[in-house]
Amino acid sequence: MSRAKRRAKISPADRARGARLRAERERREWGRRELARLLLDAIDDRQKPSHVTVAGYIKNWEAGGGISSLYRATYAAVFGIPEDELFGPQEIPQDHSADPLGTVDPSPVPDLGDDDVRRRAALQLLAALGAGAAIPPGALERVLGGIDDALGNPVDLDEWERTVHEYGQVLMTRPAGALIQDLTADIIAVGELLKRQLDAMERTGLLRVSASLSGLLAIDLGDIGDQRAARVSWATAKRAADASGDTELQVWVRGRAAQDACWAGRPQAVITGLAAEAIEIAGESPSAGLARAHAARVCLAASQGDFARAHASLAELKRTFDLLPQDTEQSVLAFRETQLRWAESYVYTFAGDRRARDTVAHALHLYPSDAHGPRSNLELMDAAALIRAREVEAGLERALTVVERHPDATTAGRVALTGQILQMLPHKARELPAARELRALTSGA
Repeated sequence: MSRAKRRAKISPADRARGARLRAERERREWGRRELARLLLDAIDDRQKPSHVTVAGYIKNWEAGGGISSLYRATYAAVFGIPEDELFGPQEIPQDHSADPLGTVDPSPVPDLGDDDVRRRAALQLLAALGAGAAIPPGALERVLGGIDDALGNPVDLDEWERTVHEYGQVLMTRPAGALIQDLTADIIAVGELLKRQLDAMERTGLLRVSASLSGLLAIDLGDIGDQRAARVSWATAKRAADASGDTELQVWVRGRAAQDACWAGRPQAVITGLAAEAIEIAGESPSAGLARAHAARVCLAASQGDFARAHASLAELKRTFDLLPQDTEQSVLAFRETQLRWAESYVYTFAGDRRARDTVAHALHLYPSDAHGPRSNLELMDAAALIRAREVEAGLERALTVVERHPDATTAGRVALTGQILQMLPHKARELPAARELRALTSGA
């Protein structure tokens, strides 16, 4: 059927309904892909299509195409509008194109005032809370918008910087993926603030915040195995950091992204490119990001069995670390002795260095007890050290114990380490029950 014939089969009422859906979406300043993600988040179905597919559906629905009862209900929940109101009879605009006396607004829905927008946002928020669901991004900000209007819509950069700082600490102790929703909501909120008329200081500060939040989101996405989403988030973090002009932040984004790329098994050129960019931007200025760039080189060389290069990079890392402020506060945004000993443990473990287990024990002593992710990875290194020392069964049992004791600590690093442990097993040991069980758990991760 031709496009012209398909258009002819869409009734004026269907067109009006589609125009209403589009108007509601655009009023919220959502793109089709953003709306698709929100619709999918509200559907409790494991066999959901991709957000790209649903974005295509949205285009069709906004043109007047048929929409199923499932998506009608989901649309109503996401928009915070009763279903019978959203999909009931719509006002059909009359065609006055040939009327010489004037024209009419083609929108099928009258503009909503700020109060009406906030009322609907409040209904949306209350509906989500009543259903035990997540508050839709932006809903709370719209509800509180009246207070901000009365206060002159101040941009509290200090508060946003404190928020970033808190995320950097909490990310080390929460299960993988636990902060994705909160980080996403805050990134949307900062994005809305960046649309305002801002002075140079406010804009630069918000760009720094958005770069940090995007980098933190990338870490959490990578830890749940969504490498494409992590890659997109890192790219956004790089652009925002560069636009902010904050050199130290530019270095951190690239250095940490290089580390994550190493654990995700991305191509060597990607890892070395990110690390080289960080080192070039840093110049002679030591920073947490520069240390992370050297740490990425350490882990890449060790994972490839090039231990001469790994030790050379480790020496560079130690020189940088010695110039950093000494602080025990743990954060993914910082580089403390814990991270140094972690990198050192990795090299010693896979090089078969007899210092490996002592170094791992020292690193474990430095990490807080609730930092399950890095601690479990260190314990996996200890298991690998046992296997290197030909205590194969003891090493396998230790690895299994670690994986089973902290199922919430799954990260890209854990997946990589368990894979490396299985690879280093002697051929005959690969069929041991413990090896098969570890392989099954790794496949599940």
